[in-house]
Parts: sequence; structure tokens; C-alpha cells
Amino acid sequence: MTAVPHEEEAPVRGMWRQGLEVFVENRLALVGVGLFVVLAIFSFLGPLVYRTDQVHTDLAKVFLLPGTEGHPLGTDGVGYDQLGRLMLGGQTSIVVGLAAGLLATVVGTVWGAIAGFAGGWLDAVMMRVVDAMMSIPALFLFMLMASIVTPTVPMLILIIGAFAWLGPARLVRGEALTLRTREYVMAMRGMGGTGGRAVRRHIIPNAIGTVIVNATFQVADAILYVAYLSFLGLGVPPPAANWGGMLSDGLSDTFSGHWWLLYPPGIAIILIVLAFNFIGDGLRDVFEVRLRRR
Repeated sequence: MTAVPHEEEAPVRGMWRQGLEVFVENRLALVGVGLFVVLAIFSFLGPLVYRTDQVHTDLAKVFLLPGTEGHPLGTDGVGYDQLGRLMLGGQTSIVVGLAAGLLATVVGTVWGAIAGFAGGWLDAVMMRVVDAMMSIPALFLFMLMASIVTPTVPMLILIIGAFAWLGPARLVRGEALTLRTREYVMAMRGMGGTGGRAVRRHIIPNAIGTVIVNATFQVADAILYVAYLSFLGLGVPPPAANWGGMLSDGLSDTFSGHWWLLYPPGIAIILIVLAFNFIGDGLRDVFEVRLRRR
């Protein structure tokens, strides 16, 4: 007997196909995906092909010009191969950016959904907390926390994620205020459904488009925050590396004519941030109702 497809599968499959078509039509979104894939392969698979010693310094090979003695991008002030260091720095920047962006998105989504759905005094208290924290410059908070604790990779993820959730919280709260008055939510509550079930089954799933789009921008912002902290000397300590720290080191060395230490990490930061912003723009088109119903 031939199995009969569930009646909801065809519309869902059609919606996904239409969403993919809309995303593909956005050429910048495809460029963003391509940039991210290239940078991820470069950072995580590159060291398996191009092996360098990024632990022990070699003072006999400091500030070698690009292409000298088998170093395509030269060496830095302690003898590290710049190309290998760029790969290692990419791993830290991408991992911290993705993890911190995901953490901020999850915390902000839950916080905003609960505040918007609950309303009343609970909404007022929760959002006053958000407003109070947003009144303090985020970079100042990051610098304060990074100066108090040891800036390891897990700690950077927690520091950035602990303060970057404020934007998503306000965004999702606005969506929840609209969704809580919808007929299906009111019907579920009328049948005895709890507030927690409404948030899990209706508020968050129906705000998922906004959440996903915002998550891509959160990742881009987190990567920039890592670069800011590292540029100010509050990043992961050596021999670990990230693009922001390399940019800071390269800026001081550029005045001595060592230009190859500045441009590669700077270009890498620009490309990874552009990639996630382009992807976010493409996803925004996908979840835009007018485009899905054109």
C-alpha cells in the first residue's frame, strides 16, 4: 500500500522551498554564505594542511617579509608564522562569536517572550532591568568584566552572552505583545493551557523568524566585541590568538613598516562580519510575509 502523505507536509515543504528560492535570489546572502564557508574552512581545516608551531617563539625569525623562508604572510614580532596565526585566530573569533551570539539569542528570546506574554507588573519589572542595563555602554561592561576575570574562550563567551541578550529581549517582547492577543493563543488559554505552554508552543515558535534573523546579527556583533576586547588587550592570552588581538599587535608594528601584520586580520574581521550581515539580510527576506505571499 502506498503511504498517503500527511496533509500538512505539502504546505510545509512548499513554504521551505519558497523560502529557499527567496534566499537564493538575494545574491549578497549567497556571497555571505560563501564567505563564511571559506573562512571556516580556512580557520579549522587550514591548520591540518598548513602546519605551523604556534606555541614556541622563534626570535631568530622575527618580522620576516611575506614569502621569506617559507612564510607566505611573513612572521610577527616573536617569530610566529602569520598565516598559521591567522588560522588559529579565526578559530577563536568564530567559536566565540557563534557561541556568544547563540547564548545571547536564547536568553533574550526566553526573557522577552515571558515578559511580553505575562504583561502587567512582571513585564514592567523585567523590561526595567533591560532598560537599566542598556543604559550602560556594552563595551564598558565587557571591559569591566574582562578586567576582573581571566579572559579565556569560555569566559569570553559568557561575558559577551551575558550582556548581548538585551537587544533580542526587547525585540521578542514586542513580538510577544502582538502574538498573545491572537485567537489561537486565547483559545488555548480558554481551554486551561498554562502560560508556560503558550510561550513554548505559540509565542516563541511564531517569533522564530525574527529570532533567527536577529541571531545572525548577534553573531556578527559578538565577533566585533571579541575584536574590541582583544584590541584593548583584554582578549585571550598568548599563545592563543584571535583576529582582534592580531590587529592590535599589527597596528603598533605597522609604524615600523611591518604592514603584513595589520591588513590580514583586519580584512578577515571585515569579511566575517559582512558575511553574517549578508546572511541576516537574506533570512530577513525569507521570513518577510509579503515576500512569502507574493
